[in-house]
Amino acid sequence: MTRQRYIALLRGINVGRAKRIAMADLRQLVGELGCTEVRTLLNSGNVVFSAPRQTPAALAALIQDALVLKLGVAARVMVLVSDELDRIVAANPLLPVATDHARLLVFVFSDPGAPLVLAPLAAATHWAPEQLAVAEQAAYLWCPDGVLDSKIAVAMGKLLGDGLTARNWNTVCKLQALCADCLKG
Repeated sequence: MTRQRYIALLRGINVGRAKRIAMADLRQLVGELGCTEVRTLLNSGNVVFSAPRQTPAALAALIQDALVLKLGVAARVMVLVSDELDRIVAANPLLPVATDHARLLVFVFSDPGAPLVLAPLAAATHWAPEQLAVAEQAAYLWCPDGVLDSKIAVAMGKLLGDGLTARNWNTVCKLQALCADCLKG
């Protein structure tokens, strides 16, 4: 059976005091689901792993259910195939303007209708100096004054709730490198 490289992004893990998960426990949980080469990045719910080819939605549901049943934590999980992450990275139109990659966010969608919902936000011009670009699988947000003060991020959250999760550009690139490193063996 052919195996594929995947990235799971858990929403809201280890932010504040709620939804605390040790990364060792998360790696074990994903491994017990039949996944191999399980690695976590940082302490915020980023998991890279190999599994038999299946839909990202099926894997996300499997991990989400296991989180509740085995760790008692309810968290939205979004899964990408490594090729999808490569496309998300390649499609980022805001790199030329983003001078601090910690303030350049990538929002990954779980709902295929999200780009249509977010299009009016991206078209609006009153957000300056912030900038938003929306693509098929992700939105890119440059917030030079900081993530916590981002008006666009707040508006996106109101529109999509937990239907998206964000990582800064540095983390996205580290996840991509981790996938590539694992594929090399």
